[in-house]
Amino acid sequence: MKSLRSDKGDRSIVDRAWELQHNLEARQKRIGKGKYGRVLKMARKPTDEEFAKTSKITGAGILVVGGLGFVVWLLAKQVAPWIGEMFGWI
Repeated sequence: MKSLRSDKGDRSIVDRAWELQHNLEARQKRIGKGKYGRVLKMARKPTDEEFAKTSKITGAGILVVGGLGFVVWLLAKQVAPWIGEMFGWI
């Protein structure tokens, strides 16, 4: 049978596990005390309806920004040279 003593000193695995558990519990108690503690206390998982609305709005925003970028690219590649030729700048 294996010994519960570790090779790294005379603390047993059980002692190290208890220490780790104590550290985790102490960290959990400090979560609400920091700068964003109030926000974390109020945070919750969104409902399916809220998640769907947020996803749709985000997707629409991505499409709008992409569309505007495409229009700017079209203006730079197609319209700007045509205007330059018309006025003799190019």
